[in-house]
This record gives sequence, structure tokens and C-alpha cells, in this order.
Amino acid sequence: MRMDQFLLDNVTDYGAVPFWGLIHHKIVLLVCIFVGLCSVYQCSVAEVDAYQTAKLMVNASSGRPIPETLFGIFFEEINHAGAGGIWAELVSNRGFEAGGQNTPSNIAPWSIIGDQSSLTVSTDRSSCFERNKVALRMHVLCDSEGSNICPAGGVGIYNPGFWGMNIEQGKIYKVVLYVRSLGSINVSVSLTSSDGLQILATANIVDSDVSNWTKTEVLLEAKGTNPKSRLQLTTSRKGVIWFDQVSAMPLDTYKGHGFQKELIEMLEDIKPQFIRFPGGCFVEGEWLRNAFRWKESIGPWEERPGHFGDVWMYWTDDGLGYFEFLQLSEDLGARPIWVFNNGISHRDEVDTTTVSPFVQEALDGLEFARGASDSKWGSVRAAMGHPEPFDLKYVAVGNEDCWKKNYRGNYLKFYDAIKRAYPDIKIISNCDGSSHFLDHPADYYDFHIYTSASRLFSMTHQFDHTSRSGPKAFVSEYAVTGKDAGTGSLLAALAEAGFLIGLEKNSDIVEMASYAPLFVNDNDRRYQSLAIP
Repeated sequence: MRMDQFLLDNVTDYGAVPFWGLIHHKIVLLVCIFVGLCSVYQCSVAEVDAYQTAKLMVNASSGRPIPETLFGIFFEEINHAGAGGIWAELVSNRGFEAGGQNTPSNIAPWSIIGDQSSLTVSTDRSSCFERNKVALRMHVLCDSEGSNICPAGGVGIYNPGFWGMNIEQGKIYKVVLYVRSLGSINVSVSLTSSDGLQILATANIVDSDVSNWTKTEVLLEAKGTNPKSRLQLTTSRKGVIWFDQVSAMPLDTYKGHGFQKELIEMLEDIKPQFIRFPGGCFVEGEWLRNAFRWKESIGPWEERPGHFGDVWMYWTDDGLGYFEFLQLSEDLGARPIWVFNNGISHRDEVDTTTVSPFVQEALDGLEFARGASDSKWGSVRAAMGHPEPFDLKYVAVGNEDCWKKNYRGNYLKFYDAIKRAYPDIKIISNCDGSSHFLDHPADYYDFHIYTSASRLFSMTHQFDHTSRSGPKAFVSEYAVTGKDAGTGSLLAALAEAGFLIGLEKNSDIVEMASYAPLFVNDNDRRYQSLAIP
């Protein structure tokens, strides 16, 4: 997928401007309109009195200092923002797990090169990875000699990535795969055009003994550019070959941590003060069985089972996991804000009497981020290359769950346990406290608003009369949506600018704000907001 097809959410007419830059663009636009009107007026009176002057007096004595935390970013795995977006993995369904644990299974988007007379492809549960047992079995029926000769270029499989791999001339790509065969192998690993006719880079894996699963790595330097490329594995040697955990990534990623460099540099430029992650509804799941679980997203990438996100309806290999979000926050100098599941999804809830395992999972996650390198979960973090603790001081208990039956009971279990173990951590409630006092303790309350341009603009005064005592407000998701937004409109931009002016005016009570969603892949736009292709 081309980088110019995957940009920060914004208004098309403004180009690829980060949201804080967009805020300034909106304000500058308003000032320009005002100055323009003044200029017209000045011209009209010039003939009356060429020496007439005007003074604009601004009284800033009643202003409030804006907290340094006010503007940050919110990332959710939506719109293929991570898988096929900021995460640099080019292969979609790299472990052949997306089709489910039962075999045979669907291997999409993988496809075959050749026909049924030259090869058959299936899946089985022979992988060496206990949490990822599905592997691909390729039975090659043709050969380089004899009665059934393989076609020129060989036969095999290919992966188009996420609507095409953006391969650029001169860049180096690292391909890692696991392979097994009862005989010797000679496999070509290539980056090609979408039809396989243009070879951008290729290398051969030749091995006489891969009877056990063997990890193989090759570096491919692209000799051409093609935004709709694919990765293919081909051979002209008869036999059976198993493949698993096939990965392709550019060698040059942001600070070497696996993120698309061009995209994260855009975030770096806006200097976000915090990053809220990984959702959003992605955290909840339509059902709890499909919710994001941080423990499944850490450790070696080959061992992560991945999961189907049943809210936004696509598979993620979870190469972009809890550790990577913490690392990204650190790399950007932003405060991490971790949103975790509190035993509630869109369709099912854990009763407060049985929520303690979810509470422990959250405590384990805090130990992973903050614990000593010799603690149980801190040692896992250290083994991943980060012996020093991450600076995690904010957590949100759930997402948009305040109205759910068990939320308050569950919330209090999390609140009490976290405050006992980590009294310095700031806890964010899902319940809105802008118009009434909360009935439970919290350091912050979450405020979300997706609405029309006229309504959002009218909410400039939303926090004018909010009590200045009690928890602070975190406006973690806001946007003009629907027909007012389309794929970008001046009307929506002005409405959001007006709303933000209200947040700045009330920044003694509103301490953090972030737009949503941050990124969109134009091939998977989930709803209309100020998102551009």
C-alpha cells in the first residue's frame, strides 16, 4: 500500500497535516477570514481618511495557563490503522492463523502460483509454535525434469499484503520465514509486481536438511518501485514443503522498532504529549472472546496467536502489541495511557463477583510496564529488550462502558486494587462528569463526542459550567462525523476548531484531548469523519 494513501486523519484540502497542525490551520483560517474582512473594510474607508487607524485591544489577564498535557493522540486498531498501517509488517496473515484453528482452513489473502497439476496447497496443525499450530503445506507435483515439468519461474504461493505492498527502489526488506521439508529445498523468495511479471528483488533459500522447522532470513534490495507489489515463494523442485510465520518488513523502521518511518515521523512532528492506546472498541470486542488481550500480544512475534477483531471485522497478527505501544510512547516522548478491558464487551459482561481474574490481568500488565526487571512480568519486558521500566502513569478502566450494568462494580474493583499497588497511577473512569458529580472515585473522567458540525460547534461551552472540584476531564475522542464530514470538509474543520477553543478556554478542568480516529487506510474506511485517503 502506498504511503500517500495512508495519512493522518484530516481534511483533504489541507494535505497531510497532523491534527495539532490542523488545529492551527483552522485557527489561522479563521484569522485570515477576519483579516480579509478587515482589509476590505479598510479599503472602503481609505478614501474618507487615509490617516485613520484602528486599535485592537486584547485583555489576556483573565486567561488560564494551558496544561502541557492538553493535546495528544489516540490510536485505535480501526481502519487497518495498525495492521496495514503504522506497523511495518507487509505480510497479511503471516502465520496462516486467520482462517481459524481448525484445518483445513482459509489461507486468504495468500494465493497459489500454478495449477492443480503442478501443486496442491492446504493447512495442517504441524507448526512448531504451540500457540500458532496452523502451518501451510505445499505439495509440489511438478519438477525441473521428467514428464511433469514446472512452468518457468516455478510454482508456489504469494501474499499481496494489505491491498498491495509498497516496494520502493533502493530500500532493503527483511524476509523471515520458517520452513520444513523431508527433502532438500530450493525456494525463491521474491518481491514482484501484482501479476508476478516484474521482479523487484529475489533470493534463493537452498538447504539440504530442513527436516526440522528451520528459521530462515533473507535481505532483498528492491531494484524497482511498485506500490502494488507482492511477496512470493516459489520452487521448481518436486516434494512437500511446509511454511509458517512468513514476515516481510522494511529494514529501515522508526528507531528500529518496527513502525513505518514516514508515518511515525508525522506524529513526531506534532509533539504529542500523550498516546492513548490500543482503543477504543478494539479493547472491548463485540464479544469478550475476541477482545484485545495484552498477554497475547507480547513476546516473540512468531509466538503471538493473533486474534479476530470482531468490532471492526478484521484479523490482526498482533505484531503491534502492548510492548510496541509502550515503546512508541517512549520514542515519541509522550505519556502512555493504557486502556484495558474491565470484563465488559459490547455484548457480554463479567459479573463483579467474578471479575477478579480481569483485575489481576490489569495488575500483571502494570507490572510488565513498570516492574523491576527481575519481577515476573518485568522480566518478560526485559527479555524483549527493555530492562528499564516504562513511564506508565495513566490507565483507563474500559471504554464507553459507563452505562453497562456491571461497570461501576467492576470499576471499583480495579480502582481499589490499582491504587493499593500503584498509588501514583491516575485512573480514568468511563463516566462523564462534565454535567454532574461522579458517584465513584476517579482522577479523570472520559468524554467522547461524535456528532454533526452544528452540534459540535455549539458544544464550545460544554465545560463552561463544569465543577472545578473533583476529577479532571479527558476528552479522548471527538470528531464531526456523517455527512458533515464526508472525507473532509471546511464545515467540519470549523466546528472542531470551535470545540477546541472551548476546551482551551476551560483547560483548568480539561487536561487532555485527542481526536479520533488518528489514521485511516483508504481501503477500509469504517465511518465518515475527517479522515483522508
